[in-house]
Amino acid sequence: MPLWYGGDHNPEQWPEQMWAEDVALMRRAGVTLVTVGVFSWSRLEPSEGRYDFGWLDRALGLLADAGIGVDLAVPTASPPPWFSLAHPDALTVTRDGVRLTHGSRDTYCVSAPAYREASLRITRVLGERYRGHPALTMWHVHNEYGTPCHCDHSAAAFRAWLRRRYGTLDALNDAWTTAFWSQRYSDWEQITPPRATQYLPNPAQALDFRRFVSDEMLAHFREQRDVLRELTPGVPVTTNYVMAGWASVDHWKWSREVDLVAIDHYPSGQGMAAAEQSAFAADLARSWAGGRPWLLMEQATGYVLGPRVTPKEPGEIARHSLQHVARGSKGVMFFQWRASRGGAEQWHPGMVPHAGPDSRVFREIRALGEALKRIPAPPDGPVLDAEVAILWDEEAWWAVQGPGLPSAEIDYLSAAEQAHRVLWRQGVTACFAHPSHDLTACRAVLVPSLYLISDEAARNLAAYVEGGGTLVVSFFSGIADEHTRVRLGGYPGALREVLGVRVEEFRPLAGPVTLTDFGAATVWSEVVHLHGAEAVARYPGGGPAVTRHRFGDGTAWYVSTRLGDSGYARVLARAGLTGSGVPGVEVVRRRDLVFAINHTGDEQPAPVRGIDLITGDPVPGVLRPGECVVAAREDTGGPADPRAR
Repeated sequence: MPLWYGGDHNPEQWPEQMWAEDVALMRRAGVTLVTVGVFSWSRLEPSEGRYDFGWLDRALGLLADAGIGVDLAVPTASPPPWFSLAHPDALTVTRDGVRLTHGSRDTYCVSAPAYREASLRITRVLGERYRGHPALTMWHVHNEYGTPCHCDHSAAAFRAWLRRRYGTLDALNDAWTTAFWSQRYSDWEQITPPRATQYLPNPAQALDFRRFVSDEMLAHFREQRDVLRELTPGVPVTTNYVMAGWASVDHWKWSREVDLVAIDHYPSGQGMAAAEQSAFAADLARSWAGGRPWLLMEQATGYVLGPRVTPKEPGEIARHSLQHVARGSKGVMFFQWRASRGGAEQWHPGMVPHAGPDSRVFREIRALGEALKRIPAPPDGPVLDAEVAILWDEEAWWAVQGPGLPSAEIDYLSAAEQAHRVLWRQGVTACFAHPSHDLTACRAVLVPSLYLISDEAARNLAAYVEGGGTLVVSFFSGIADEHTRVRLGGYPGALREVLGVRVEEFRPLAGPVTLTDFGAATVWSEVVHLHGAEAVARYPGGGPAVTRHRFGDGTAWYVSTRLGDSGYARVLARAGLTGSGVPGVEVVRRRDLVFAINHTGDEQPAPVRGIDLITGDPVPGVLRPGECVVAAREDTGGPADPRAR
């Protein structure tokens, strides 16, 4: 199957006479798949139980006649105005108790019975009408799940979730440490979501609510997925992940439920920073998929919206896209096909910008479409070899975003991004793993500020090191259990034995200090005592800052402060993790292909030989600034590496 290529197509936003023009432009651009109907609920069901499918029939017919597949959306992310007026209790309530009004998207409570019923109804009607349609390629449920609600519907569902999780109030009171501040519950009805309160909320309650929101949204997805599987067996069903700290989605758990992992990615950085962020997102998606299919469902073309526009330079559309394809994406998709002329996101770019097809962006879109025709889709199963794993646990991230921590500057995402970025710059391909995963095939495992860790996960990491692995743990790891209760006896709690250290005190830093090795340290420091480990670098006062501990047949490193990228890279080098990459030149060895992408503004030595599939010419000795080449691997056909992830 060729790579998918396209984006969100919104025919309902445009006069019908433009639809044929759009389809003709899609064919010029090499588009093979478009997402249709994500926000079309009010057009499909203008009043309760009355449907208008004529426009969608005609739009899908045009696409089918052109040989373009459709990722058909179930539009439950944006209920229509009539629904909100009929069911005001289903509107979102904020933690401050404010009930939001209709007028944007995501104005719903996922626990409201009326919303769940309406979601299932529109799902079944769509499935029954379009099963067997020649354009139907995939189902797209909802959009960017992540909206929490603190209303009474959520409260009732939260209490039911807690009863299933804990069984008894005694168990919940113990897990939440409700003896503190007289919060002990004597009846389930006393429990609410973590709404606005006088001072700090209970951190265990806040964390459990985020877990609940993830599970409740997943139940909503499953309900729709199961209807679609019943009506259209064999058609994959997915939803698009938004990669943001506000979204309470446990992607490891969700990825077991979708037929294809799909991500939206909008890098906030520019230049090299955007390339680093794109690689990070693609490696996360590949790891969540675990050898199953995944897809870059959304990205931007000419620029990314934010506090200010972040423009993409010429060639970046292709470079960012190929970073995902190199890591196994089944295709390249954008939001959106044509830039909107009105509405809340009228300044969001499109494959066809406001300037029309006579534009730099559309010319690059056409060129990318031509290139993708020449690149084979990834094979089934794992597509990359990755010997280094970075631990990723969204629950630990949520806990670090919680209230009352020793420093507001502790940032789990930044720590994970740094670990990935430093490896990427050295040409080391990394995967991500959950702390509970089997890590025995990994040469090294990096642990970025894993504040929250279960006993089971701690034993897993200790067994990994004891069996010969290399573990590099960053500060503020192993501190609390899964209920956010601090592990007593000294930090880093669950990891003290494997690291061979005991931390007596935290000392957040007001400014940088210089270590005896690895350069400057910022944000954080600790009073570290050695219990079997040796100090590799020390603070200005002489206390250990970076340590190494032989444990069983392996080695565990501890970095008790925030190092700069160069200092962290030197720690990894001392731990035996070095690469031979050229800075700014990304090389990804997919099972069947080698991708080489020059993200710099200078010519660079070409790290690959053979015929460039994009141009059909031999790969030259150098890569031009911004150039991408794709060549067949010389060792293709050999046995699969068991370490592939």
